[in-house]
Amino acid sequence: MSDRDGVEATSPTWVNRPGSPELTRLTGWLSAVAITVSTLVMIVISAAGPNVSVPAMRRASGPPWWHTLHLTATFVTVSLWAAMALGCAGVIAGLVAVARGARPPVRPVIAAAFLAVVVLTVLPPAGSTDSISYAASGRTAVIGHSPYVMTPLQLERTGDPVGRQIPFGEIPSSWANAVSVYGPLATAAEWGAAELGGTSLARITFWLKLEEAVAFGAVILILDRLLRSDPEMRLRAHLLWSVNPLLLWEIVAGGHIDGLAVVFGLLGIAALRARTPQEESGPRGESKARPEIGAGIGAGGAVLAGLLIGVAADIKVEYVLLGLAVAWACRRSVTAATAAAAGFAVAVIPAYLAAGSPAIKVLVTRSTGITWDTMYQLFWRPVLGYTQFSVSSAPPHLVLIADLLFAAVALLALLRLPDRVPSLPAVAPALALSLAWLFVTAFQRPWYDVMAISLLALYSASRLDWVVLIRLLAGATIYAQAIQSPVEPHWLYDLGQFNGTWLTPTIRLLAAIAFVWLCVSGRWGWRSVSAASSGRLPELLPMT
Repeated sequence: MSDRDGVEATSPTWVNRPGSPELTRLTGWLSAVAITVSTLVMIVISAAGPNVSVPAMRRASGPPWWHTLHLTATFVTVSLWAAMALGCAGVIAGLVAVARGARPPVRPVIAAAFLAVVVLTVLPPAGSTDSISYAASGRTAVIGHSPYVMTPLQLERTGDPVGRQIPFGEIPSSWANAVSVYGPLATAAEWGAAELGGTSLARITFWLKLEEAVAFGAVILILDRLLRSDPEMRLRAHLLWSVNPLLLWEIVAGGHIDGLAVVFGLLGIAALRARTPQEESGPRGESKARPEIGAGIGAGGAVLAGLLIGVAADIKVEYVLLGLAVAWACRRSVTAATAAAAGFAVAVIPAYLAAGSPAIKVLVTRSTGITWDTMYQLFWRPVLGYTQFSVSSAPPHLVLIADLLFAAVALLALLRLPDRVPSLPAVAPALALSLAWLFVTAFQRPWYDVMAISLLALYSASRLDWVVLIRLLAGATIYAQAIQSPVEPHWLYDLGQFNGTWLTPTIRLLAAIAFVWLCVSGRWGWRSVSAASSGRLPELLPMT
């Protein structure tokens, strides 16, 4: 049975099913241990100085700090793979324990999350060289050039002291010879870090990581504030986001700009509010019919939502998807839709005009490309014999096919993903669009997943959690090594190639199939009925 919105009817025996208290307690403790050990391994790898996961940089007088341990490629890679698997298992175990009734105090969980964030912030970038790319863009802006025109390699050839510190032998040539593809506000954040970092590449990356750490912490507080009246949903959000070792690694340790974008995106989605059935009751408490989609959305909230999402898109253009989600939520209210569009335009148009025509040109000329661990190679390899998957060697029309599939899956998800948070009408469409983008498009990195996970944290527990987390784990293992062509044993290289060529693409494919199946069948397997599913989310209050 299902209700009018396609949400499965929930029998009283399935709501908050406690199970065995001893087993629930054991599961909770195992979750805590697994998450702790996973995070500690990541901290040790980051603090161990240059290795296959930590790019080499000249020391600065302050942070980032490290103590060189000369760890081997085998030790680092295998340790990170194990830590990632353990961390994912810990998060899943924690979600199971919470669904079975475990209610540990929230404050220690938040404190542990902030402690991990602080420690990872003062360590060098790990798991990626993207923060070095951001540093190069920021330095380019500081010396008066445009990162939309000058590449990091050109910066080095000018003799700039920061440019000379870039370890070009360890970084991908794809970004060493490429201009920035990020929005004007991302460039502004990079410029600020470069101003503070001076002529030290290491110090610039520290300021960049600090920006991402503050953003990650802001999402912790936003989620906690939104869900503070529901203990189950509150703990669930902190497991998915705050203490999730995979996200700590990708955003805080790696310093990826996605963390900055997701704060404004999440705030924008949370700003769009609608009257719930409880708020639509009559003067004597008689329940009125549920308002139609788009009803009760105020113009003020719509403007704010569009403005904040416009800021997110000014950082990373893919966050336009959240703008489309707001438009979908407001599709039956011309006033709300117009207000949201106006707010978005106010944020985006002046920023790009200030950045100049090169920034606008990048939006038009950039190639979406593909990543080597794409699920599509499972079809193109045996059929057409493609052995290398990259932007320069992509099979004909693959990107177009992927984009068409994205459109189809996005529409399916928009129509079939149940609205579990009716008081925040943009959450369901935003989650639908972000998951379709993550699961189906051909160019993906694991740190992109923060867009969806920040929204999933507002949702009730379901089978979708497992699909998202296992897919994130597979993608994270691909990028355990940050530097290019490291010295490593043949068996480790072969194992990495098998992972990128077959294992992770297969998991990505299965995740996409599972998502489509859940949308078509409606068998989401909701584990509980909480405040989120009944529309009782509290107001988003100021942080102070």
